[in-house]
Amino acid sequence: MDAHGGRRSQAERDAMTVEIGYALVSAAFAAAVLFGAVAGPALLFDLPHLLSTVLLRLGLVVAPLVFTARVVSVLLRFRWPARPGRPGPDS
Repeated sequence: MDAHGGRRSQAERDAMTVEIGYALVSAAFAAAVLFGAVAGPALLFDLPHLLSTVLLRLGLVVAPLVFTARVVSVLLRFRWPARPGRPGPDS
């Protein structure tokens, strides 16, 4: 039972599962693309050691932040449609 005293329907559970999956997959893709854009030059080209180290570490710091921000933003935007007896997102 959820916090509002009713049970979620199968459609609601399925929608939540799909939304969580979408959040995780899109966040992983965004983090991988960003890591590739930031750290890629250090992996592909013969750059000075200091610059290569900075780019790799920056990529390793920024990618998890982007992953987390994407998951949180997708899940916070996901709202249940209002149903009788259950408060909607504006309540």
